[in-house]
Order: sequence, then structure tokens, then C-alpha cells
Amino acid sequence: MDVSRTGGGKVVVNRVMSLDGFVAGPDDAMDWIFDFASPDEFAENAAATGAMLVGRRTYDVGARMKADEPDRTDYPFAGPVFVLTHRPPDPPDPAVTFLSGDIAEAVATARAAAGDKNLEILGSDVAAQCLRRGLVDELLVYVLPVLLGDGTRLLPPGLPRTGLEPLGSTRSGAVTGFRFRVRTEDTGV
Repeated sequence: MDVSRTGGGKVVVNRVMSLDGFVAGPDDAMDWIFDFASPDEFAENAAATGAMLVGRRTYDVGARMKADEPDRTDYPFAGPVFVLTHRPPDPPDPAVTFLSGDIAEAVATARAAAGDKNLEILGSDVAAQCLRRGLVDELLVYVLPVLLGDGTRLLPPGLPRTGLEPLGSTRSGAVTGFRFRVRTEDTGV
């Protein structure tokens, strides 16, 4: 039995991206997102999320944004956060659990903490690792009407072809959301 598949929720890669495929602009800038979307637009997905598994770079960018604007709430989520890294910060953040090692074990740990809710995956590299191992159930991508021209791509190059089944799309103001089921039979996993 695949331990990462226990629990009632799904493993969901959830990202906001520019029309040209970037989830962060140059120098990891993400403030452009709030030119088009408010945290209220993500409330339903945040409520369905029981835990997050985040890459170290994404964690660092979020921490920097929080330090720059401590009173701003970017995403209305209040569950446990796990950061996958080989280099935990010193001193560690007491509000976060830092994990290292195999991606399947990290997903299983975070998924157990999510209970019957979804485990949300944030970070291009962590998402790619999860997709390579067949650990992702769905991708949820919010596309914003902006071309950034450079930055961090939704996923790094080198992923094998992965089949997706469209589950639906939504539109709220300038934000268009797309939800896909990962077709594991099309991935070779």
C-alpha cells in the first residue's frame, strides 16, 4: 500500500501563475499576484486544505513577504505547514515542521496531518518531485492576466509527459482557475 495515499483528502498542487507560465517574477517577486486577486478568492480552497508541503525556496519567499508586510494575509490557511529542505533555518521557525529525505515520506507525513482534508503542495521543485513519483491527484492553477517575461516557472524543465483530465474552470474577476486530475495511467509511474 502506498502510504502517501492514506486519508480522505487529495494531494493538490495549487499555484497562481502569469499567462506566460511564471509563478514568481524576477527576484522571486510575488506581489504582482495581489494586483489581480484577493485572498478571498482562494478561501474555498484554503478551507479544503488540511496541511501544506512547501519547498524551502517558497518558504523563504513567503517569510520575506511576511516580514515586509506583517499585517497582510495572503492566503487564509491556518493548518500545519511542512517545509521540505536539506537545510533547515537556524534558529528554526516554531510554527513550521522541517522535513528532509524521501519525497514520498514527506507527503505521507504531511498527508497524515491533513486528516480528511487536502494536502496542498507549494513550490515548483517539490511539485515536480511529487509529479515524477505519481503522488499528485490534482493540479489547481489560477491564471492571471499578466506577462512577467521571466522568473520561476510553474514547473521546472525535464518533467516527463503527464496526462491531465480537465475537471473544471472558474472565473472570478481577472482570475481564471483550472482544475485537472493527474492521469497516472499516462505518466508511466
